[in-house]
Amino acid sequence: MFTLPTAPKPAVQALSQDGLSLLTPADLAATLPADWVQDWSALTKSWDRLPPDTHLKDGGHYRRRRHSCYVQPLDSGQLQQVAHRAHWQPTDYNAMHGGIERWFEPVESAVAAAPAWSALLTGLGQLFAQVHPVQRWYIEAHQFRIDTAGGVGRPTPEGAHRDGVDFVVVMLVARQGVKGGETRVFDAHGPHGLRFVMQEPLSALLLDDSRVIHETTPILPLDAAAPTGYRDTLVLTYRAVGFQSP
Repeated sequence: MFTLPTAPKPAVQALSQDGLSLLTPADLAATLPADWVQDWSALTKSWDRLPPDTHLKDGGHYRRRRHSCYVQPLDSGQLQQVAHRAHWQPTDYNAMHGGIERWFEPVESAVAAAPAWSALLTGLGQLFAQVHPVQRWYIEAHQFRIDTAGGVGRPTPEGAHRDGVDFVVVMLVARQGVKGGETRVFDAHGPHGLRFVMQEPLSALLLDDSRVIHETTPILPLDAAAPTGYRDTLVLTYRAVGFQSP
């Protein structure tokens, strides 16, 4: 098993040596502008307005999401939102939903224009460029809400997987009235793994997608008398050679 050290390594060192880094909220905030946490809090209500994901092949209704794409040139660091496009993955990386163009509603314009949004995406892009120097990142941003209104919610219905990118970020935005949702990260080329539950908002898992596979187990209601709980995340992917497309 991988282990989370009592004295965590800096993110760049952990990604280089281990292929993953788990940032506490304080760790994440330390990489971003001083007022970032306060500014970010104004954006979290947008997760209440995510439309349903209509592409779930298991027939479920437990996932809501938005999706937008960006380019980050590393020489300027200026984030550029590109024309709205479909999310596409090959079946090699997503046997359940790969091979099809999935169109989702874009991230709300007020969210995409917020300085805290840009600071997060570019700050993490600059961090990843210290591990893997590139000219630019092609970034996909996914806002997710997984709920338990139907009794169970599945954060990763495709199971343990890689995404076909260079780096992946899973940031916990909120967790309300649920149990389960264990994050599992495994060495893509060996037996080692790590299991933990992300509980604290603004915790962020950073992954080298070439070296590890990941999944999150289903969530269930914490209280049968209040069956509708939810788990909100922001998933970001960074790829150096363009967006994945058919």
